[in-house]
Amino acid sequence: MGGPILAGQFFDEMTVGQIFHHEIRRTITEADNVWFSALTHNPAYLHLDEEYCRTETEFGTRILNSAFLLALMVGVSVGDTTLGTAVANLGWDEVRFPKPVFHGDTIRVETEVTALRDSKSRPDQGIVTFRHRAYNQRHELVGTCLRTGLQRKRPTA
Repeated sequence: MGGPILAGQFFDEMTVGQIFHHEIRRTITEADNVWFSALTHNPAYLHLDEEYCRTETEFGTRILNSAFLLALMVGVSVGDTTLGTAVANLGWDEVRFPKPVFHGDTIRVETEVTALRDSKSRPDQGIVTFRHRAYNQRHELVGTCLRTGLQRKRPTA
């Protein structure tokens, strides 16, 4: 039986400025939005009440729960960047949602390596900072965040 799949990159294989254009895209469904909002106990009318959104908001319809978009941006990136090579997620910063996402929008994600530094306490690991950017089918930026993680270095023989 083999070990874990290491589709991600090791810390020392990455370079600052490197951009990953992820092949996975996702069309957002009503079920995604309602399920995620219910699962996380978020009863916001903006996500669940179509009539409220039609008559009381500038959007005219429900919008996607932004926490779902954050999770999607990171999740789409994992296969190309950290699958099997990550030690831990250390945090998110500068999370922004400049435009709303609606049911039926198709989201694509790109990831840029913005910083790399060796870990001071773990010589076989490093700290990487990614900027994830999500775009809709109209190529409008709908989400962005910085994610910092602890990443394995390539094992020495």
